[in-house]
Amino acid sequence: MSNTAATTKLSFGQALAGFKSLPGWMQSIINASVGMGILLLVWWVGGLLIASNPDTQAFADFAPGPTFSALWYLVETGTIWETIYSSLYRIVYGLFWGIVIGVPTGILVGYFLMVRQIANMPFQFLRMISPLAWMPIAVLAFETWDAAIIFLLAMATIWPIVFGTAHGVQRIDPNWFQVARNLGADGYQMLRRVIMPAIAQDVFAGIRLAIGVAWVVLVPAEYLGVTSGLGYAINDARDTLDYAALAAIVVVIGIIGYLLDFIAVTLIKRYSWHVE
Repeated sequence: MSNTAATTKLSFGQALAGFKSLPGWMQSIINASVGMGILLLVWWVGGLLIASNPDTQAFADFAPGPTFSALWYLVETGTIWETIYSSLYRIVYGLFWGIVIGVPTGILVGYFLMVRQIANMPFQFLRMISPLAWMPIAVLAFETWDAAIIFLLAMATIWPIVFGTAHGVQRIDPNWFQVARNLGADGYQMLRRVIMPAIAQDVFAGIRLAIGVAWVVLVPAEYLGVTSGLGYAINDARDTLDYAALAAIVVVIGIIGYLLDFIAVTLIKRYSWHVE
């Protein structure tokens, strides 16, 4: 018995050593595959439990089988692409305004102490208000539903970008500014040559957080009178009791959200810098 246990332990150790000897990218793929396999297994077991319970049998289409069948149908017929385009259009425009407003504001807050002291309390107050709480104001202020949704997404993205940018500016070594001034740098050159390269990583980190918040806000925001988008598709599938399509749209939301986050992470790594 002890020999069997020792052999098993040795085999496990060899397998672990072999795994560690693999290239890093291959280890990442294997670990990600294992994680997704566990998630699918939990989903499949949950589907079986729902289908086997008389009280929840009506929701059996949430299981992986019906969901992926509905997803294939949406892709094959092409109906999903217009839905995705509508949501991405709103996300991109909302994020655009969040960046246009958030980055300059963050630079001012981070660079000027007086601005930071004046803005800190009102900005913290506004940051804690749910973006969806602005929905009645958005409906009154904008002529179209699309514009109202983009406003809500902009409100969701501004604050992570403002505070991420301000944090990046505050981390800059003051000696860098002094050296730039000694070399005759004016305000524009200071911004372009010192501030922007130094805070790029923090800005993209703020954008990554902003994308996550905006992607969460998007679905309930698209319940707001529009007839396109992922949120509308979920609402429509719920009203028609098409639970397989509803689950398929949820999968699409997860995939696109992951890809957007992956792009943001790639930009963070691209613009990361280290002080030797």
